[in-house]
Amino acid sequence: MVLVAGLVTLGETTIGVGLVLPGETVLIAAAMAVPDVPAAVLVTGVVAVAAACGDAIGYAIGRRFGPRLRESRIIGRMGRDAWDDAARTLRRWGPWAVLGARFLPVVRTMTPAAAGASGLPLRRFLPAVVVGTTVWSAVHVTAGFLLREAAEQFEKAFGIAGWVVLAVVVVAGVVGWRVRRRRAEARRAAARETVAALAEERRDAA
Repeated sequence: MVLVAGLVTLGETTIGVGLVLPGETVLIAAAMAVPDVPAAVLVTGVVAVAAACGDAIGYAIGRRFGPRLRESRIIGRMGRDAWDDAARTLRRWGPWAVLGARFLPVVRTMTPAAAGASGLPLRRFLPAVVVGTTVWSAVHVTAGFLLREAAEQFEKAFGIAGWVVLAVVVVAGVVGWRVRRRRAEARRAAARETVAALAEERRDAA
């Protein structure tokens, strides 16, 4: 499980694994499987290193291909809006954006490559990555480890029936979140189409 968490974390900012399987989910699941505190510390270290390596690879890809990376097929698949959001945030906040993006699932996937493409110096990128990946992994491993203990107490108190009810609640929450996300994406797409139509009308009028 530790290996899987490390590979998923590595793949988030290199091949976009995080758009399909968020690293937080895998990391918490891995932490729930660890038996004690030393094992939790090991998971934290492995995942932090894997995350930092993934960010460094993403940065190198951005430096190699530059701004034209935005027009590539892989960025198109991930979402150019997320790329543009990451680029704008980087221009405004620099390494602070790298640090903050580690805690934002979709933006995190884009930020390292966007940082490389934007020309953010490596000496400013790496410290933010080290701090961000360490804190991110520690927070989620701790959460997973505590959830494991809570799950054991929950099972003792409510048994199998309690787990069934909890599963139904979780599934309902996930479905509701996906519906809201799709509606928000539809509203953004409609707004972009409206802006494009207005711009075209102005050009025709001119």
